[in-house]
Amino acid sequence: MEKGRIIIVEDEEDILMMLSEFLSGNGYAVDPFNDSKKALIALKNNNYQIMVTDLMMPKIDGLQLINFVQKEYLDTLGIVITGYGSLETAIGVMRCGAFDYILKPFKFEEVLATVDSAMYYYNLIKTDNIPKGLRLKSNLLRRYAENKIVRENTILRSCLKDKYKFENIIGNSFPMQKVFELIEKVADTNATALVTGESGVGKELVARAIHFNSSRRDSPLVVVNCGAIPETLLESELFGYEKGAFTGAANTRFGRFEIAHGGSIFLDEIGDMSMNLQVKLLRVLQERSFERIGGSKTITVDLRIIAATNRSLEDLVGQGKFREDLYYRLNVVPIHIPPLRERRQDIPLLLNYFLERSNRLNNAKIEGFTEESIKALLDYHYPGNVRELQNIVERMAVLKRNGYIDLEDLPEKLYNTESKEVEKTPLNMEKGYDTLVSEFEKTLIMKALQETQGVKSKAAQVLNINRTTLIEKMKRLGID
Repeated sequence: MEKGRIIIVEDEEDILMMLSEFLSGNGYAVDPFNDSKKALIALKNNNYQIMVTDLMMPKIDGLQLINFVQKEYLDTLGIVITGYGSLETAIGVMRCGAFDYILKPFKFEEVLATVDSAMYYYNLIKTDNIPKGLRLKSNLLRRYAENKIVRENTILRSCLKDKYKFENIIGNSFPMQKVFELIEKVADTNATALVTGESGVGKELVARAIHFNSSRRDSPLVVVNCGAIPETLLESELFGYEKGAFTGAANTRFGRFEIAHGGSIFLDEIGDMSMNLQVKLLRVLQERSFERIGGSKTITVDLRIIAATNRSLEDLVGQGKFREDLYYRLNVVPIHIPPLRERRQDIPLLLNYFLERSNRLNNAKIEGFTEESIKALLDYHYPGNVRELQNIVERMAVLKRNGYIDLEDLPEKLYNTESKEVEKTPLNMEKGYDTLVSEFEKTLIMKALQETQGVKSKAAQVLNINRTTLIEKMKRLGID
């Protein structure tokens, strides 16, 4: 759905096209002009909600355009971009009736936030049916609108932060606690991170947690799946191209690296990138600069690179399919996410989280799981990892609708013993109940100690028992 109509007036072609493409990609209908006289004609003949204009331009400058909008009592709200960030200039812009101003150099997310605020104010004064001549002259009305915007933006930012804070990467197992610690340490730095793990473990979620807990959180996080884009298109997606660079290049296109300026770029499935592109990526990592396809102008960017792969880059280096120098450039801070089968103690937490979410999204009323269904869910090996578990829970919520999830509600592969990854060894009942229980208890404790590298307090936390209780059990079972 279209959010509104915008006219952009900017005599610098690069900035004009970049703003136009960015705002178009965020739901606005945009008419770009690099000639302020033509823009003035467009203002007379079209109904724009917002005008974004540069301050210093030949022929007609930004303040003259703002004055025209005021004089004609147009509905259009003006936002002025200026490189002259003095207090006097800002006061002059606002006195002329501009809704707001943006200082160069600017961040894309800052522009979007200002445009969104202007659009909110525009809709507000439309709803309140304020006479045109008073709309931009009433400071009380403007203050009222801006206070509402601030309040709503605070709520939205809080929701965004909640969405990607560590608690939503579910897990209390020792391997996941190590992942959380790494995210916390690396988030507010500029270090390149390499996230590894099987498909479905949540690599992109970790990348988003890193970005949204860093000082770059207000700038864009650009996601690129290197494995999903054909090699012939990936280069233009990453680096962009100049007009006329090849057949069909009717306009200059900005690449993902340019759009991520000031923020972060997440390169998923980096192991699928061709050797040719690896060379170009290496330069971006080293110098933070590149050229568009068909261009000679060097473009410098300020961004943070986060890469991910479900393949072993070391093996690919050994096979000659991945550059060794690029591997070491990417592997500054390695973050490995273990598969779900190696952290089964996280499954109950994940089940509760996904069940609550599925109930809410699908208007279902599932109350929980029976003991038999939980056992089957704990025993399954999850080749699709957390993503597969999430899909299973959502499917059950959609089909069951209410009550408790029982064994027969699960997909057949979860309780069909022939599909198990490891065949269960039958119990030797001659040992007696107490012996079997002790052996099972010993196995659990040994596994917890192995996962926590022998740290008893961590092992007790994993087993959800007190440290003193763990030590007593270890003594009784003869665990050194």
